[in-house]
Amino acid sequence: MPVEKPVYPDNPFDPDNQAAYETWKAHKLKDYPRDAGELVVDIDDPCNLSEAEREALLLRCAKTNMVIYRSNTGTDPDKRIPATLGAQLGLRNLDRNMGADDDGITALQVVDRQWRERYIPYTNRPIHWHTDGYYNGLDQQINSLLLHCVRPAAEGGENALLDHEIAYIRLRDMNPDFTRALMAPDAMTIPANVSEGQLLRPARSGPVFSSFSPGNLHMRYTARTHNVEWKDEPLTRAAVRALEALLDADDPFIFRLALQPGWGLVSNNVLHNRSGFDDNPDRPRLLYRLRYFERVTVMSQAES
Repeated sequence: MPVEKPVYPDNPFDPDNQAAYETWKAHKLKDYPRDAGELVVDIDDPCNLSEAEREALLLRCAKTNMVIYRSNTGTDPDKRIPATLGAQLGLRNLDRNMGADDDGITALQVVDRQWRERYIPYTNRPIHWHTDGYYNGLDQQINSLLLHCVRPAAEGGENALLDHEIAYIRLRDMNPDFTRALMAPDAMTIPANVSEGQLLRPARSGPVFSSFSPGNLHMRYTARTHNVEWKDEPLTRAAVRALEALLDADDPFIFRLALQPGWGLVSNNVLHNRSGFDDNPDRPRLLYRLRYFERVTVMSQAES
């Protein structure tokens, strides 16, 4: 049975279309998971999904924009495991960012050499709330993210996860002008990245929330205050404070878990963070990160 994607007569993320938004919200919140365990799908071979396994992954991602897979690959370091799984979900176009290896896959581990030690993902320090690739150009936005665990930390390294569509609902219901302000094309500016006098990336401005096709919402965000310049006007500042308060709160839709060997997260680039951790020197933490330009494929009945 094909995975169904709800169809809306108009874009529910249009700030001026409250009727479409209310219809979408009711569908979104109906039977929404309340526990991280409800995100988990057990699979046998990530490189050869059964149709039932693939459908289960897509169904969960269609509802929550994320799914946790639990496989039996354990500490097998073969990068083809996450890459092949992603391809079976329609994910093929990798963002070959500065930290990625030649195959486009990034090995997330503590690195105290080269340029990587300047960037928090390659340390054991906590990583604040963010979506991946928020500093990319608007024509190269990261629409989905796959994390695959080879070895967890000895202690810590837990992720918190929040569906960005839930964040949108919380803010829009609090004050519709908050989401309107965060959809402005100059709401958030990421300063230029300059190292030793060399421009690695220019400053980039763009919205926090955007919707390029009806029924799909994209978010770019970072809570790292020195990494972002917010539009200097009262409504935007109030919206950012409200979002920060939401992420600091004990919202029932914020899920927390630590990936174990052979486990992975597939998401449409939801909000996430990472706690600090301590490594076992003999078996240091290793996760693979794959960033994609397309969303997880969810087919409607008409497309199947």
